[in-house]
Amino acid sequence: MELIVATQNPGKIREIREILRGLKDRIIPISELYPDFDVEEDGQTYVENASKKALAAARLTGRPAMADDSGLEVRALGGAPGVVSARFGGKSLPQPEKNRRLLESLQGAQDRSARFVCVIAVATPEGRVETAEGICEGRIGFEEQGKGGFGYDPIFVVEGYGKTMAQLDPEIKNKISHRAKALMKISEVLPSLGVR
Repeated sequence: MELIVATQNPGKIREIREILRGLKDRIIPISELYPDFDVEEDGQTYVENASKKALAAARLTGRPAMADDSGLEVRALGGAPGVVSARFGGKSLPQPEKNRRLLESLQGAQDRSARFVCVIAVATPEGRVETAEGICEGRIGFEEQGKGGFGYDPIFVVEGYGKTMAQLDPEIKNKISHRAKALMKISEVLPSLGVR
């Protein structure tokens, strides 16, 4: 059965297809069916936001649907931007500007440790929801580096690699990233949700 992916982000679609290679041809971005699909991310947690989007997409399409909510948590900022990472500085603010603002907010900070968090939710039209979480530890660099990836990837230095997420080869990123870890966990329950 097809798996609807409830995101408008082409970078996420690409990563999901690469990581879940066995399902590649059955992964359908919701934008192909409903170009204006949008769910307000007003939850207090990643689980709430991912579950809300997945349920809305599953009920709308009548098929199992996957959604994620991801965030960057910076220790020196008390875990911010966290669950509002996509809206940090304003939803319409371009990502390079969000990155710049985050770097500015850390000027003089001794502790630059951070982590990416991703929660993947898969829902059925009947209302069953399964979730999985992935975490990638690292720190915030001092400037943007690398051309790969998207979002905060150019400023997030991955623990143990000495490179930003944007500098890593896609094959490596798709094994160690927060999204990859969550996808690998959720892939174990997909058959029980009718996705094979």
